Amino acid sequence: MSIKPDLSRLLPRLQRGLDQLQLNLDATAQQRLIHYLELLAFWNQAYNLSAIRDPDEMLSKHLLDSLAMAPHWHSDAIADMGAGAGLPGIPLAIVYPERRVFVIESNGKKARFMRECQRQLGLSGLQVEERRAEAFQPIIKVQSATARALAVLSQLCDWCRPWLAEGGELLAMKGPAFDAELKALPKDFRHDQTWTLAVPELDGERYLVRLIRN
Repeated sequence: MSIKPDLSRLLPRLQRGLDQLQLNLDATAQQRLIHYLELLAFWNQAYNLSAIRDPDEMLSKHLLDSLAMAPHWHSDAIADMGAGAGLPGIPLAIVYPERRVFVIESNGKKARFMRECQRQLGLSGLQVEERRAEAFQPIIKVQSATARALAVLSQLCDWCRPWLAEGGELLAMKGPAFDAELKALPKDFRHDQTWTLAVPELDGERYLVRLIRN
């Protein structure tokens, strides 16, 4: 791999995006978000963690897109299914260091990358689970689950059912045309609310669908 890029030039754009999302983060958290982007861009050169190669695009299409759902998570712990390179899980762990974030990913190279992020960014609340989502077995069932453009809602429900507490929430990040998926939910999940996410610098439609496990 080549030299790790210095992406400090992206800090003003990040700050504008955070203002638009009404996320008030201190300088340490902002620097950690930029550092995460630097690690992602660096590792992506050799390990193909993301199809997006340009760090300028990563800021909007990965980081700000993930942060758009942050204000809607209020529980003490969340599990990010199929976290890939750690989106949205790692940004959530940076924004809310006092909470627990489980990032679940069966791909070994992506799990190794997330463990390196955990080490370099000092994310004590982040726990990397190298396994399939349905095989995740926390000691205490989790109150919140999330996934970013991973699968249809019925499949997400099946994957999180073994470890999502009754009354817990699934916060699914979706693009447009998910209405048909709401009609095919399993009986033990119900649709509670859908938010339209205004992602800074992106014009595409983004939604956060909240399902409750009965």
